[in-house]
Amino acid sequence: MTSTMIVLIVGIVVVLTAVYISWRAGRLDRLHIRLELASESLDAALMRRRAVVLELAGSRLLDPATSLVLAAAAHEARTAGPEEREHAESDLSRALRAAVDQERFREKLSEAPGGRDLLDELGTAVAKVVYSRRFYNNAVGVTRTAQRRWLARTLRLAGHTEFPQFFEIDDNPPATMATE
Repeated sequence: MTSTMIVLIVGIVVVLTAVYISWRAGRLDRLHIRLELASESLDAALMRRRAVVLELAGSRLLDPATSLVLAAAAHEARTAGPEEREHAESDLSRALRAAVDQERFREKLSEAPGGRDLLDELGTAVAKVVYSRRFYNNAVGVTRTAQRRWLARTLRLAGHTEFPQFFEIDDNPPATMATE
């Protein structure tokens, strides 16, 4: 009777441990899926912002110098490799702030045909970049914390996935768009 109880207790402990490990592995897998979706959302938001900036630069509603600066910054952000991407996207944010925060920029653009729509689209694209980056960096933080846990490291529950990296860019919106 005593040996049966010991075997039963050990069996229950083994089953509970296996269930817990399986749950932790499943959670880590779900976090990686969330991270991939957040990364794709961030990529889409950055791509949309670049497209709107290029559309604005090519609209002939801006002076040639501003159009050239915006187009060059958007092109650099689009063609940047993985190592230069954060820097190029930050440069685009700075160029956008420099252009939009010019005196009477919004008024001049709003008066032009189609200018108000472009401003609204730009404001939406800039806001989506801010929110997408925050969501992505939050997912990275949670995933990194889960990967650092003793059980995850010991049993290699994350497999061979790379340790996720934060995406740090200067994504502050232009001052005139931040108040909307």
